[in-house]
Amino acid sequence: MSDTAITIDVLIRPRSSRDEIVGMHEGRLKIKISAPPVDGKANERLTEVLSKAFRVSKSNVEIIRGKSSKLKTVRLTGIDMKTCEEFLSKLR
Repeated sequence: MSDTAITIDVLIRPRSSRDEIVGMHEGRLKIKISAPPVDGKANERLTEVLSKAFRVSKSNVEIIRGKSSKLKTVRLTGIDMKTCEEFLSKLR
């Protein structure tokens, strides 16, 4: 794996019935999260969902902007741009 850092803008919907990546919405990756936005639980679950989807460890997923907002910017390390683009293209 590469040590390249990728940033992704994310829109989350906390308290959803299940965790799932819905697709793209206004240039952001839309993700439903089952956890409530209380005590960082939704952020923690978002980290788990993204690490599984992009096949990186949870320590390689960092919320760098919007920790208390539905609109977030996330940095993924240990993934190259090609892999990220391939994943995102499947959602469009």
